[in-house]
Amino acid sequence: MQFAFTEQQNIIRESARSFLADRANARAEGISNSSGFDPALWNEMSTQMGWAGLITPEFYGGLGLGMVDLSILMEELGATLIPSPFESTVCLATQLLLISKDDKAQELYFPRFASGELTGTVAVTEPGGEWNPALLKSQYLHRDGHVHLTAMKYYVPFGDSADILFFAAREKGSCGEDGVSIFAVPGDSPNLIRRRLVTMDQTRRQAAVTCNGLVLPKSSIIGKEGEGCKILRDLTRRACVSLAAFQVGAAQRCLDMTVSYAKERIQFGRPVGSFQAVKHKAADMMIGVESARSIAYYAAALADSNSGEFSESSAAAKVMCSETYFAVAADAIQLHGGIGFTWEYDLHHYFKNARATESFLGIPDDHRNVIADHLQLSR
Repeated sequence: MQFAFTEQQNIIRESARSFLADRANARAEGISNSSGFDPALWNEMSTQMGWAGLITPEFYGGLGLGMVDLSILMEELGATLIPSPFESTVCLATQLLLISKDDKAQELYFPRFASGELTGTVAVTEPGGEWNPALLKSQYLHRDGHVHLTAMKYYVPFGDSADILFFAAREKGSCGEDGVSIFAVPGDSPNLIRRRLVTMDQTRRQAAVTCNGLVLPKSSIIGKEGEGCKILRDLTRRACVSLAAFQVGAAQRCLDMTVSYAKERIQFGRPVGSFQAVKHKAADMMIGVESARSIAYYAAALADSNSGEFSESSAAAKVMCSETYFAVAADAIQLHGGIGFTWEYDLHHYFKNARATESFLGIPDDHRNVIADHLQLSR
């Protein structure tokens, strides 16, 4: 088994790290922007770096790379917490199109996503906050040759600024996993109401998006009608892997900041990092981060190889990386003492981001159920 990154993958990591390091104020600029990100920086990411087309097939103007490559980039983005529509456009919208195998939709959207001309997102969660298509209440019906969509979506990543939103809804009268379809909805559609949500994590813009009887052409259906649950299950598995890598990168940054502080902070005439309690806590943090990194890249490698074990490894990555990130962020604040809670230090961004990403794409217990099902344990 090959555990080393390729030369190309190392270049992706090094170039991403260098690019992001040169933009020290990007997080603050993104948070303060009305879109929740800096459009000029996103343009650089898309055109100069080619990140928006990372997993888009080369035929449509992308780089055609895989999940390991995507995870490498997501780890670097996690380390900086720079707000951008990368995750919503690439890890969600582009990934959904890949899974759908919808040639017409791919031809329409892939080139424009890859070039950065359009941003996208996926609207699944509703007021309850559950990422489970079987529980959807949003509905659609066919009338006069069109689709009429009524939906109330909450916690949609960059939902207030995305150019294209992929809505999940069920046909009126259906229940459970039956009758769920996905629709491409332009962000400027009439009767589409988009409202920014005030959330704890300022680096991940979320929105409430609602519509009542929005009229769409039948061609707006992505993939086959009624197969939305299958598409969203596959999307969740892959999005969990890229999110896990993001969490690893953020947890690593929390560890790095803590170690640096422990070496510099003098107490009782010596660095606080020389005290056993601090040393052992930092060692535990490192063990957690390295373990999380291992499961994140293992899951990414299984995704690229189309392994039958991918579903369980993706769920395991989501559980472990979510809980490790939150634990490491909390420990980092603890080891910084009182200043760890101050606005001037970056740790509060990571702590809040850790809590927000822990519930995104389903809470850890949802993914434990996936693993339990694999073990054939009844619920």
